[in-house]
Amino acid sequence: MNCELCGREAEIVGTIIEGSFLNVCKECSKYGITVKQKEVAEKKEIKFTRLPEEDVNEFIIEDYYEKIKNAREKLGLKQEELAKKLNAKESVVHKIESKSLIPSLDLAKKLEIVLKIKLIERRNEVYSKKNISLKDKDLTIGDLVNLKKK
Repeated sequence: MNCELCGREAEIVGTIIEGSFLNVCKECSKYGITVKQKEVAEKKEIKFTRLPEEDVNEFIIEDYYEKIKNAREKLGLKQEELAKKLNAKESVVHKIESKSLIPSLDLAKKLEIVLKIKLIERRNEVYSKKNISLKDKDLTIGDLVNLKKK
């Protein structure tokens, strides 16, 4: 199986990195806390919680990698310096700027503060039974969940 962080084919470990659950190789698991470590630390089962409603409609903008790189260069920061300000690894900054890693909402918020840019977009999407068609090619599982709630 391939690591969701570096792409390497290796033995996979369930790990929570930046608040997100990822299946990563043992080497990448050092960037977070493995599920087994967390279970031992808490001495109970892990419970995944749903994001608060206000976070459900927050998305990272499509050209995040360009904005981050341009803002970093404009401030005269090296990737290593930005990583230190974010309390992250330099490789994470590199992967974000090379479009191979989408930052989590938490990291994007830190980037917004440090670089003084806008990376998170809020969308207020309201669905009703009238505007959802099962024949729609862009229909998502989320659309169906929202439809079922009504």
